[in-house]
Amino acid sequence: MTEHGGTEPGTHSASHDGVLMPVPTPWPMAFALGVALIIAGMVTSWVISLLGLVVALRAAVGWFREVLPQENHAAVPVRAETITISTTRGGPAQLAALARHRKLLPIETFSVTAGIKGGLAGGTAMIVPAAIFGWVRYHSIWYAVNLLAAGGFVSWAGQSNAFLAQFHLLGLLAAAGIHTVASLLIGMLYGAMLPMFPRKPILTAGFIAPFIWTSVLYSALGVISPILNARIDWLWFVISQIAFGLVCGFVVNLQVKVRTPQFQALPFAVRAGLQGGAPNPGNENKKQ
Repeated sequence: MTEHGGTEPGTHSASHDGVLMPVPTPWPMAFALGVALIIAGMVTSWVISLLGLVVALRAAVGWFREVLPQENHAAVPVRAETITISTTRGGPAQLAALARHRKLLPIETFSVTAGIKGGLAGGTAMIVPAAIFGWVRYHSIWYAVNLLAAGGFVSWAGQSNAFLAQFHLLGLLAAAGIHTVASLLIGMLYGAMLPMFPRKPILTAGFIAPFIWTSVLYSALGVISPILNARIDWLWFVISQIAFGLVCGFVVNLQVKVRTPQFQALPFAVRAGLQGGAPNPGNENKKQ
């Protein structure tokens, strides 16, 4: 405002029910478009850069006139209103009822040792159907072993089935290492997964998880190991996975569960077994 009560150039006075806000302007966007055209013209044509320069200069002039010598403002009306904050939750009775069913999960889980034991047991059980497959199809229990080892040996990619059916110490050592590491990792995964399915863990570990794992491996095995993807028998592979899942899940489920940090977050009375849950409001009303 000036001494004579007028407004300064480029500004608008605010009313008693409004606030002063900067006037909207399109010039910053136009300036950005001009700069983009200048850069695009460096790899296309100088005409594009010239057009971008014209647009950028015009946008800069328009932008500067919006803020210099005084920034333009506009009065934005403000209407006061009362906002009522409400909730859909019920009273103390409903909160007490919810407390009886609420749980921090998981409060118990299997340890890493349980997953290792399950992985070793499942890996051992998986050897049986793999050996049966090799004996039935190629009359050799070493075929599946060498086929697994061939995934790590580039020189074995073009070997014949007769070569893979023979005993190779190097193939046995490589397959044992690959199989042991994979069994331990999957066993620890089962140990972390089974507490999520407390009702039917063996069904989940023995059938659902192997089919999911097989479907993922079926789509990726061509990249991971082309020789294994070309010679694998998927029916026997699924049977081996089911054997692994059943034995691994059974062994893991036998282990004692350990407390999780979620259990430590519970109140001391709950952890000590002194409080079993919130009282039932319905029963209290009946007693009254």
